[in-house]
Amino acid sequence: MAWRAGLQAIVGSLLAFALVCGAMAQNPASIQRAKSRWVPVSWSELPGLAEDRLFEAWNAWLKSCERPPAAYATLCPEIRRLSIASPTEQLGWMTDKLQPYRIESFNGESEGLLTAYYEPVLEGSRTRQGGFDVPLYRLPTMASKPWFSRQDIDTLPAAQDALRGLEIAFLDNPIDALVLQIQGSGRLRLRSESGSVSVVRLAYAGTNDQPYRSVGRWLLERGEIKDASWAGIRDWVRANPGRVSEMLWSNPRVVFFKEEAVTDASMGPRGAQGVALTAGRSIAVDPGSVPYGTPVWLSSAGPTLPLQRLVLAQDTGSAIIGAVRADFYAGTGETAGELAGQMKQPMRMWALWPKGVISPHGHMMQRQAAGAFDLTQ
Repeated sequence: MAWRAGLQAIVGSLLAFALVCGAMAQNPASIQRAKSRWVPVSWSELPGLAEDRLFEAWNAWLKSCERPPAAYATLCPEIRRLSIASPTEQLGWMTDKLQPYRIESFNGESEGLLTAYYEPVLEGSRTRQGGFDVPLYRLPTMASKPWFSRQDIDTLPAAQDALRGLEIAFLDNPIDALVLQIQGSGRLRLRSESGSVSVVRLAYAGTNDQPYRSVGRWLLERGEIKDASWAGIRDWVRANPGRVSEMLWSNPRVVFFKEEAVTDASMGPRGAQGVALTAGRSIAVDPGSVPYGTPVWLSSAGPTLPLQRLVLAQDTGSAIIGAVRADFYAGTGETAGELAGQMKQPMRMWALWPKGVISPHGHMMQRQAAGAFDLTQ
C-alpha cells in the first residue's frame, strides 16, 4: 500500500536521525532492576516498528495516564495530545522522548515466554438454584495466612462457616469456576426470577495465600491426559465425574472476588496498575522486571500469533515471574479464550523509558561504579 511505503520511508529517516542524535549524545547507562537488566539499544533494533498501528496502543497508553508512574507523569499531557496525531507524529515523538532498552535476565538471556489470558463470560445465578450450586466468594477476613485450602473450603465446617454469607453468585460448573479464578476476573450473565439478564464483572480481590498448582500439569504427570488445554481437561472431567474434586483439590489456591459494574463493554477489567485493560495492547509482567505503566515493544514470531507491536505493562499474575516473561491480554469472551488457551511461544521485549533515566519515584539516580542505575527501590 502506498501509505505504508511512505510511512516506512519516513520511519527510516526518523531512525537515521535518532541514530545520529544518539551518537552525538552521551550513551545511556544500563538499568539494573530487581529481576532484570535493561540494556540501551538503538531504535533500529526493534523489529516491525513501521508496521504497527500505534493508535491502537495509544488507547492503552491513555489508560495508563489515568494512574501514571512517576517517570511518565510529565509526558502524559503530550501523550493525550498525540492521541489524534498521525502515526508519523506519534513515532517521531516516541523516538525523541524515549530510549529503548532490551530487557534481559542477569545472565544475558533476552528471549522469554509469552502466554495469554482473557476475561471469560459465564452464566450465573444470584442464588443457589436450578443446578447453579458452585459458589464464588467475596474476600473473607483471615486470622492467619495461608488460610484454608481449596479442599478445606469444600470439606471443613469451620471454613464453610467463615464463608457463609459471602457468596456473590453461583455457577453451574466447577471447571468454569476454576477458569474464572485462574484468569483472575470475568463477566457473569445473571438471570433474575423475572427472566431479565444483567451483566456484572467479578474482579480479583485476593487469595487464600496458598500456592498455585496447575491442574493440567497434575493430570499430565499422572498420565491421565495428553492434551492439557481446557478442552482436554473438560473431556477428562466428562469421562471421570467422580474424580473432579480430586483434580480440583490438587490446586490449593482459591481466588476471591469483588463485584463491579461493566461501565464500558469494550474495555477489560482493571489490572494491577489500577486501569482498565485493552485487548491486544495490555500485558501482565513481573513488576520486579518491568514497572507498571511502562510501554514495551513486544516481538514474537509465533506460532500461535505473530506479534510485533507496542503494548503497555498494566497487570501481573502469580505465574508471571522472571525477567523476560509476559501474559498477553487477549480480550473478552470465547474467541479470546481460545487464543489464550493456545498461546505459549517465545518472545523478546524492549522497555521504552523516558530519556534522562528517571527513577520510578521521579528523581535522578546516581551513576554507580558498575555503570548501571539501580531502580529497584
